[in-house]
Amino acid sequence: MKNAVIVSGAALIVALCAVPLVASAETEGGDAALANALKQANLSLEQGIAASAREGVPISAKYEAEDDDADELQLSVYTMKSGSSDVDFETGDVRPREASFTEVIVDYATGKIGKVIPIKDGEDLAAARNQSKAMAQSRRSLESATAQAVSANSGYRAVSVTPGLKDGRPVAKVTLLNGSEWKTVYEALD
Repeated sequence: MKNAVIVSGAALIVALCAVPLVASAETEGGDAALANALKQANLSLEQGIAASAREGVPISAKYEAEDDDADELQLSVYTMKSGSSDVDFETGDVRPREASFTEVIVDYATGKIGKVIPIKDGEDLAAARNQSKAMAQSRRSLESATAQAVSANSGYRAVSVTPGLKDGRPVAKVTLLNGSEWKTVYEALD
C-alpha cells in the first residue's frame, strides 16, 4: 500500500511538471512564428500607434497572428475615447459617460487604418479598462515610451506595448525582438 502511494505521488509530480514544459514549448513555437511573420512588416509599432491616434488615445498595441489565420499578421492597437456627459434637463444632474474603447487594425505595409472594431464586452473590454486606468496616471504616451525602449536597445524592434502599474506607478511593458531573440523591458510613463 505504501509503495502504491509513493508511485501515485511520483506520477502526479511528473504529470504536473510536464504541463509547464508543454506550455513553454508552445509559446516558444508561437514566438518563432510571430518573429518570422514580422519580417514582412515594414511599419514600426511606434508608427502604428501614431496612425491609430485619430481613433482615440492609444492604450496598448501589438503585432499578432490574426485569430482566423495563424499565418496572417496584423497590427492591433486598443484606443480609448473619453466619455462625454449626459445632462438630465429636468433635474439638472450631469452624469459622465463611460469611456469607449476600440480595436484599431493598422495595415502594417501602408500605415493606414484597415478596421475599427468597438470593444463592448468580454476579456477585451476588461483589458482595455485596466489599460486605461494605467494610462490615466501617465504623463508620457505609449508611442514615446516605445520609441525610448527601441532606442535604448540597438537592433531591436518593438512587438508589443502594454501599460500597467508597478509599485503604484504607471509603466509600459515593451516586448522587443532582434531576429529570434526576445526581450521585455519596462519604461516609466510618469
